[in-house]
Amino acid sequence: MVRQAVRPELADARRQGFHNIGQASAATGVSAKMIRHYESAGLIPRAGRTFAGYRLYADADLHRLRFIKRARNLGFSMQQIATLLALWGDQHRASAEVKKLAQAHAAELGEKIGELQAMQRTLLDLSRHCRGNQRPDCPILDDLASTISPADPRIPPRVAARRLPPRQ
Repeated sequence: MVRQAVRPELADARRQGFHNIGQASAATGVSAKMIRHYESAGLIPRAGRTFAGYRLYADADLHRLRFIKRARNLGFSMQQIATLLALWGDQHRASAEVKKLAQAHAAELGEKIGELQAMQRTLLDLSRHCRGNQRPDCPILDDLASTISPADPRIPPRVAARRLPPRQ
């Protein structure tokens, strides 16, 4: 009885249509490090291995990596991507579930955009009050050193400036 190798040689695996991690990375635009991370996080199945231990990826794995990359580019979290992958793989899913997830994510992005715009306004306002000269007085640094959370853009800088402790 001839025993078939469980782990093929890399050349044999390539002839069978498999890709090593470098090829998978080049084909998908996902770094080898991230491919290993997605594998450890369970977003892609554990890769098969060659006799020498090289990871092997099928075309279906590359398709899954492209899906993950696109979802990451849209700002979905790893957990959300896991949910999307499960929905993608479920032929009996309701598209309403996918739509609900996408709309919730879009709402989260809208909130983040609002927060970023508020931070931008705060920084621009602080910059307008800074003379930018050779003197050490700087309202930007004063605001950052204040006891009010500088990361809270909802507090207008003028209000924050009134609450500043005296400089030592």
